[in-house]
Amino acid sequence: MKKNFTIALVGNPNCGKTSIFNALTGSRQHVGNWPGVTVEKKEGTVRFNGDEISVIDLPGAYSLSASSEDEIVAVNYILQEKPDVVVNVIDSANLERNLYFTLQLIEMDTNVIIALNMTDEAVKKNIFINTAKLGDVLGVPVVTTVATKNKGIQELLETSAAMKVKPSRPVQPDYWQTMNRESGALAEALAQAGIAGKESANLVAVRLLEDEAFARTQIAGCPTLEKLADKEKDRITSRFGLEPGIYLADQRYIFIGQIIRDCVRRETPPQRDLTEMIDRVVTNKWIGIPLFFVIMFLLYQITMGLGNNVLGGYVDSAFGILGRYVSGLLVNAPVLAQSFVSDALIGGVGSVLVFVPMMFTMYFLISFLEDSGYMARAAYVMDRLMNAVGLHGKTAVAMIVGSGCNVAGIMSTRTLDSRKDRMIGILISPFISCSARLPVYALFAGAFFRGKTIGIIPLAGLVIFSLYLLGIMVAVAAGKILSETLFKQEKSYFVMELPPYRLPTLKSLMRHMWKKTESFVRKAGTVILAIVILIWILSVFPVGVEPGSAESFLGKLGAVIAPILSPAGFGSWQASVALLVGIGAKEAIIATFGLVYGTGEGMLGAVLAQHFTPLSAYAFMVMTLLYSPCAATIGIIKKETNSNKWTLFSVLYSLIIGWIAAVLIFQLGSLFI
Repeated sequence: MKKNFTIALVGNPNCGKTSIFNALTGSRQHVGNWPGVTVEKKEGTVRFNGDEISVIDLPGAYSLSASSEDEIVAVNYILQEKPDVVVNVIDSANLERNLYFTLQLIEMDTNVIIALNMTDEAVKKNIFINTAKLGDVLGVPVVTTVATKNKGIQELLETSAAMKVKPSRPVQPDYWQTMNRESGALAEALAQAGIAGKESANLVAVRLLEDEAFARTQIAGCPTLEKLADKEKDRITSRFGLEPGIYLADQRYIFIGQIIRDCVRRETPPQRDLTEMIDRVVTNKWIGIPLFFVIMFLLYQITMGLGNNVLGGYVDSAFGILGRYVSGLLVNAPVLAQSFVSDALIGGVGSVLVFVPMMFTMYFLISFLEDSGYMARAAYVMDRLMNAVGLHGKTAVAMIVGSGCNVAGIMSTRTLDSRKDRMIGILISPFISCSARLPVYALFAGAFFRGKTIGIIPLAGLVIFSLYLLGIMVAVAAGKILSETLFKQEKSYFVMELPPYRLPTLKSLMRHMWKKTESFVRKAGTVILAIVILIWILSVFPVGVEPGSAESFLGKLGAVIAPILSPAGFGSWQASVALLVGIGAKEAIIATFGLVYGTGEGMLGAVLAQHFTPLSAYAFMVMTLLYSPCAATIGIIKKETNSNKWTLFSVLYSLIIGWIAAVLIFQLGSLFI
């Protein structure tokens, strides 16, 4: 008989939930070797023995006492949606820490299966777990898995299907039975008030005694129950000498200690732990931060040298051949048709696609850093820098993620616990150089700095790295000012697990690289194409004007803005329009230049050299870095802050900062150059 049911994957951050989700559903969700990769639930399906199973991948959480946005997503789903089967994914090498969450799931009487994941890594550390005994002690099935190698996935599906028919009967620890008896009066009152059914009244009562946020919301507006909960909490505190929440946490750890002694055998660990050896260098107090910047410097050098100059050159040549071929075909076509194909499609969209090899290269390198486990160390070493200016260490995570895409960086702030830290993280993330800005840098750096060196260091790569540094410096400075003016609150602390180093697989790197670059290509064929068509229409009308001239609608629009940008050294209507269009999508800046100058990327650099100097070109890149976030980023700021006021503030203050920075660079630079 066909059964449709739901499996929820839960567990601590970085335990391999998303790897299991991908293995179960065949999805290609992003997997990173650092905590906090999943910040919202993901859904997929799998058919197994005629059953259709919905699989939900939830953000990582260390306990049911959720404090950050991503943890709240996970906990609320478990408590409110009540999935048929809960697969608790556990990192085998960190069983002791992971079991705390497991005990809380068992206390809730959920239908739990333990997926003991990454058992291969535990064995390498000479950690051996008696899975049969672990299952007996907890009263739930235990399946060993190595998700990255697809091991144990079939057994996990078989066990889940069996659990749907015959749920597990978890052991209720003694401490939990004791607390259930103590909470009896409160549970009865909850049942009588209709807040909870008889079966769940005890659970809600204990959660209230623990001051669990979700339980508190259930009695909000019931002063009698709130008073009773506080009274019972005081009574139990007096009896046990500890508040109920602390008492339960203490008892859970005692129980976990007994489980570890009974079920885990540890042999002498390998004397030379590779992770520890590498960490002595990369997380060193003095070496860590300089090493991080050296790695990022090399990343941009390789991206420019190999990705843009070498591989991008082949694509540029291909577009040149295509342009000449198409021009030959359209020689007898109407002028407007020739202009649309050569200026809008080839000159506009084509000039963006030329940078695809560069994006491939950069995303390959970033994926390698993520999957290897280095990015978690980067956040760790940056924590000192963040703390020095009063920011939370996890803000560094948002900034690192934002170097791929500001939207992802802003979403990663969901892992921050306090509103203050989260708001600051959201407001400073757009200052980080994202991949969409990189083609603009590459175009200008190639046009004005290619072939020049400082010593043996190529100047073009150095210029792009300086923009990356400048973005971080402005973000940190803005965060410092915001934390001391608009968001004065208590200091919170940074706790982050450092995962072991892992050698990324080529398949995983290629998958991540393609997935991220695919969105760039898709944007070129949709958003940027739509923008280019609109810009092209504005550039050829009104009828009778020379296409792409100052007399066109586009030229007149740019002329209105140009005087404002003139102090920054790029007060032409073409540059003004390009920046205006860039608010829609940063990549569209290049497409706009290609269109208004009527040339593809191959000749665009030479044309730009006629309208910019190296100094004004650098000021333009700084403006591109700092001025208004793109439309997608503005949208996610509105969604995450749920505030028009803060969204407008983000746009306006970045516009002002961008303009001031560009003007300062051009005016001060003019004194020396």
